[in-house]
Amino acid sequence: MITIVGLGPGSIDHLTRRAWDKLQGAETVFLRTARHPCVSQLPPTINCVSFDAVYQTFERFEDVYAEIAERILAAARRDGRVVYAVPGDPLVGEASVARILELARAEALEVEIIHGLSFIEPCLSLIGHDALDGLQILDALSVAEHYHPPINPALPALLAQVYSRDVASSLKLTLMNQYPDEFQVSLVHGAGEADARVESLRLFEIDRSSAIGITTSLYLPALGELTSFESLQNIIAHLRSPEGCPWDREQTHQSLRPFLIEEAYEVLDTLDADDPDALYQELGDLLLQILLHTQIAIDEGEFYMSDLLRHLNEKMLRRHPHVFGDVAPTSDLAQLSRIWNEVKAAEKADDARQSDSMLDGVAKGAPALFVAQRYSARAAKVGFDWPDIAGVEAKFHEELAEALAAETAEERANELGDVLFVTVNWLRWLGVDDPESLLRGINAKFYRRFKHVESQAASAGKPLSDFSLDELERWWQDAKRLGL
Repeated sequence: MITIVGLGPGSIDHLTRRAWDKLQGAETVFLRTARHPCVSQLPPTINCVSFDAVYQTFERFEDVYAEIAERILAAARRDGRVVYAVPGDPLVGEASVARILELARAEALEVEIIHGLSFIEPCLSLIGHDALDGLQILDALSVAEHYHPPINPALPALLAQVYSRDVASSLKLTLMNQYPDEFQVSLVHGAGEADARVESLRLFEIDRSSAIGITTSLYLPALGELTSFESLQNIIAHLRSPEGCPWDREQTHQSLRPFLIEEAYEVLDTLDADDPDALYQELGDLLLQILLHTQIAIDEGEFYMSDLLRHLNEKMLRRHPHVFGDVAPTSDLAQLSRIWNEVKAAEKADDARQSDSMLDGVAKGAPALFVAQRYSARAAKVGFDWPDIAGVEAKFHEELAEALAAETAEERANELGDVLFVTVNWLRWLGVDDPESLLRGINAKFYRRFKHVESQAASAGKPLSDFSLDELERWWQDAKRLGL
């Protein structure tokens, strides 16, 4: 049998009677670490064997805990009975225990758990918080390995094992991807010990604390009730519920189509205006449309948000094998493009919805200028293109001549459509891969210059129609000279 004993968070006073009896009756007790306040107060008759030296042998904690688990299993096979003592509770933040349980199950070895007071209870006492009030409990080492914290910011969180300033430094960089730099947090030092204390400071300062040690934890208050993705999902689900809004309940995927397009264009407006404050608001409106469509799908039994997120996460991992897979890292953009296209091609080959054309997959409902660029670019990839830019220039003049020679307005319009399409190809040859943005910029320039013409007419106190074309053109040229 393997008996795993929780030593509590610090003081010997926190050791349970059952744990004391087990330790007192053991000849040898294996300790994950002797750097625990109550170890020095254990009965002197106990032969304590510490694994502290193992931490110096391996660089990764996973390897340390795997080695400890192997040694405990080996001792159990040899001696029949083993007592292994860990800080706090064996099932709260003890990776070595999790590994021992896994190995013991595989060998059908019996494991006895003697629970102890964890670090959580004294931390809660120090910060004055109820654990059932949505408190999230995480391992700081695990969070620090992320680029974005796996934390719901609308709820408080307690992060254990902030045992060094290096850990605190890595941890704060991850947390600052979601929490403001100046966010008020608390470091809890020595929870469960007589000299325990709480240090209040700003998030960016946590790695400057001189009190950080092996028993330090970090408490993050809730960022705000309405700061999480889950809060927004709950609001949308409420709006679509029988107790919600009649308008939201009546919406369908089709009825929301124009709003999705409109909100996307409003996002583009904020990008063109380089307005960050307006950008986050308009991105929120666009996200609202995505959540409404998702909630409609949930209500209709089509899919869940988890399906959407899983699909997107898997796609991002799959399409970046040079980051998440076994392809060598590279900064060569041409190679990255090849990798992306190869993965997309493999996805299409596995997709049950086989397409009839290589042009399939370009959204036909997208702006026509965008579709024209995508069609011509895809055709060019397989050699359906001019051999050089002179060829596309000649084609432009050919199409323009046909438009000028057309005998009816309808024929001329069709020929000018061909001129537009070949113009998109010409732009592609010039390296313009987003003619939509180019034309949007031209439109904005026209808007500025025409507004200047309007302002000059208004200053003269007459409507635009009262001025000659020459007068309007003069103001237009003034706008050009002003750089509008």
